[in-house]
Amino acid sequence: MHCACSLFSCAPNRQILDLSVVTLVLYLTISTVLLSQILKLRTIAYMSGSYDSIRKVFIDHHGILRSSEARRQGIHPQTLSRMLDDGRLIKEERGLYRLSEIQPSGDPDLIHIAKLVPRGIICLISALRFHELTAQIPRAIWLAIRQDMKKPKLTHPPIEVIWLSGKAFSSGIEEHELDGVAVSIYSPEKTVADCFKFRNKIGLDIAIEALQEYLRQPNRDIDLLLRYARIDRVRNVIEPYLRALI
Repeated sequence: MHCACSLFSCAPNRQILDLSVVTLVLYLTISTVLLSQILKLRTIAYMSGSYDSIRKVFIDHHGILRSSEARRQGIHPQTLSRMLDDGRLIKEERGLYRLSEIQPSGDPDLIHIAKLVPRGIICLISALRFHELTAQIPRAIWLAIRQDMKKPKLTHPPIEVIWLSGKAFSSGIEEHELDGVAVSIYSPEKTVADCFKFRNKIGLDIAIEALQEYLRQPNRDIDLLLRYARIDRVRNVIEPYLRALI
């Protein structure tokens, strides 16, 4: 008799517990549906008028944005994906997007590197090419980064990296604007000195060619060249070639 009463007294408690579980499941289901609808509205928001504001953000950044920059501007990653699907954006590289209506007129690879690796400096053969000091066409973008930095993981454009520290890294940096994007490139004098510093990497013939082309420039500055050669610790290497060519 005692056991039967215990069983009957437990029944209301089980009913209350079952009702609580049902209520919790119903609450979670409704919350999930509402959250899904909110996300859908956010991802298609640009189609109902805000695309113009997103386009303006891209235009203000010369038509190209990193995904991190887009997030800071309030553009949701799923919105970028939808715009990619609609052909309004072009994915230049992982994490780099360009408005499809904007066609790059400068060197797109240098622009991409400047956006993806903003602390890197265009150097060696790529800098020679930019300054028109070589006929070589580099198969990759040559990039200088600080000694404590890891090599950037990029699928495009291909890169060749050198590591520098102190004044060898920070000296001789020029900033050039390409399609509205600031691109850091070593000056002609610093680049020639670097070519002798890394002659075993790029070839002594390229370093000598660079020096010959530099000496043909009307605005050459040999004192500045030797200053950078001293910073790179190649002054004794470059001086004999200077004497032979001048």
